[in-house]
Amino acid sequence: MLEEVYAYTKEHMEKSIDALKKDYKSLRTGKVNTNILDGIKIDYYGTPTDLNQVGSVLATDATTISINPWEKNLLSDIERAIQNANIGVNPNNDGEVIKLFFPPMTVEQRKETAKQAKTMTDNAKVAIRNVRKHSNDKIKALLKDKEITEDESKKAQDEVQKITDSFVAKADETLKAKENEILTV
Repeated sequence: MLEEVYAYTKEHMEKSIDALKKDYKSLRTGKVNTNILDGIKIDYYGTPTDLNQVGSVLATDATTISINPWEKNLLSDIERAIQNANIGVNPNNDGEVIKLFFPPMTVEQRKETAKQAKTMTDNAKVAIRNVRKHSNDKIKALLKDKEITEDESKKAQDEVQKITDSFVAKADETLKAKENEILTV
C-alpha cells in the first residue's frame, strides 16, 4: 500500500518537473528556438492547427526563424496568428516564406526572462507540494482505515517529505541551469 503511495508521489512529481522543462522551452535564450512558436494556432479550413503542422518551421541561424507553409494561401493567416501571439517580433512575408528576425537580447530582457523562469519554477514547486499533500492525505486515510499503524504513518509521511525535498532540489537545479543559459551572452 505504502509503496503504491511512494510510486504515485514520484511519478506525479516527475511529471511536474517535465512540465517545467516544457515551459522553459517557450522562453527565449540567446539563440532562437522554434519552440517559441509552440501554441500558435492557424485556422486551417475551420480547424485550429499548430503552426508546425501547416508548414516547415526552421531556425535558420541564431536570430532568424523561417516558416515555409505547404500552401501559399496560408501566408496571411500565419502572419496574422504570429502578430496576435505577441512574441516580440513582426513577421516578414516575402510571398513565399515568412521570416522572423529576433534582435539580440538586451541585459534587461535576459533578466526579465530569468524572472519568468523563476516564476515557472515556483509554480512547479507548488505542484510538487500539492502532490505531497495528496500523498499525505492517502497515508492518513490508510491510518484512519486502520490499514497501517501510527508509526508506519509517521515513517511514510517522512518518506514522502524526503521525496518532495529531492524534487524541489531538482526544480532548483533546472532553474539554475536555465538561468545560466539565459544570462550567458
